Amino acid sequence: MSASVPSSPLPVSVLDLAPVIPVVVVHDVADAVPLARALVAGGLPAIEVTLRTPVGLDAVRAIAAQVPDAVVGVGTVITPAQVRESVAAGARFLVSPGWTDVLLEAMRESGVPFLPGVSTTSEVVALLERGVREMKFFPAEAAGGTAYLRSLAGPLPQARFCPTGGVGPGNAPEYLALPNVGCVGGTWMLPQDAIEARDWERVEALARAAAGLRDGSGAQV
Repeated sequence: MSASVPSSPLPVSVLDLAPVIPVVVVHDVADAVPLARALVAGGLPAIEVTLRTPVGLDAVRAIAAQVPDAVVGVGTVITPAQVRESVAAGARFLVSPGWTDVLLEAMRESGVPFLPGVSTTSEVVALLERGVREMKFFPAEAAGGTAYLRSLAGPLPQARFCPTGGVGPGNAPEYLALPNVGCVGGTWMLPQDAIEARDWERVEALARAAAGLRDGSGAQV
């Protein structure tokens, strides 16, 4: 791994790092470090940088090297090659929108925690068969939202989820109250106008509100 050594070890579960994992789409690599610093300062150390733009991996490298308190991960991972490239760039966890056996094996061999994406009961059962208990539930709202996850908690209590997709400050507390939800993923603390204006103080304030959603201390900003 080419990144600098993190300041602290990653806990056993990515889901326990913070109540919210920001899902970050970086268009300008120069924004990566100040953005990550703002999120960490607001109490959201786990940062999922997606591979939706050409500079995604460069952003991961910059954050891993310059923001030691961040736990930077890579999202939208869909191929074994992306798994290898992400870990080489400094990713400390991986997130996929879905999974196949080939992708799952690559993520398992990567040596870092991973959250494969699911949206059906059969996918959850298939992952449990393969020894995977922590998953991304995506697209959360479109796939059934809190009602669906609540229904899974009875027959499949061993599965834990990070719901992402349509989750915001209005419905995040309802997700976080479920026994099988460890955290949620979202983008609301990263409004486009704040990023374009490089208003990192606003990002930090939104991150702080998001960090308090589980205990009720979060507030709209």
